[in-house]
Amino acid sequence: MIEAELKARVRDPESVMGQLDRRARAIVELYRDTYYDAPSGDLVAQDRELRVRTIQGEASTRSVFTYKGARIDEASGSKPEHETRVDDPEAVDAILRELGFVPVTEFQKHCRNYNFSAHGRRVLATLVQVPEIEGTFLEVETLVREEGELLAALNDVRMIMTELGIHEGDLTAELYTDAVAAYRAS
Repeated sequence: MIEAELKARVRDPESVMGQLDRRARAIVELYRDTYYDAPSGDLVAQDRELRVRTIQGEASTRSVFTYKGARIDEASGSKPEHETRVDDPEAVDAILRELGFVPVTEFQKHCRNYNFSAHGRRVLATLVQVPEIEGTFLEVETLVREEGELLAALNDVRMIMTELGIHEGDLTAELYTDAVAAYRAS
């Protein structure tokens, strides 16, 4: 699968949240992300990601293991993605360490998720706050099966962003991992 996603800094979070609240019921969750790499930094150098995420919601906690390949669209940062639910994130951590991977970044994301349909697609829109990064972000994504579908999907995602009051200049492809690392280095 390919994650067709756009991310933006939100100038008016209350307005965007109000519009999203009219489209779908919000699901508030805390993401605890741990990113792994080889000690040589090969994954990051090749623009790939290996992550274990634990998602804590009001009623339950679940974990997922994700691999993201290198960007196939530089402007949006869209990447091929493979993800599976895991019952034991500690076991996945132990396996990754035994295979020689090391945790390189850990951080939390406070998320307000909205699942809805728009422009004929299932969409996930997420308002995100990361404690180490100033401001609020909006991620809007949909999944496509093939690279040839990506442009049309990104156009649909861009229309949703525009409907929510997000302008082209607000879009960013900066990774949270890079922003958190920069904050911690300062």
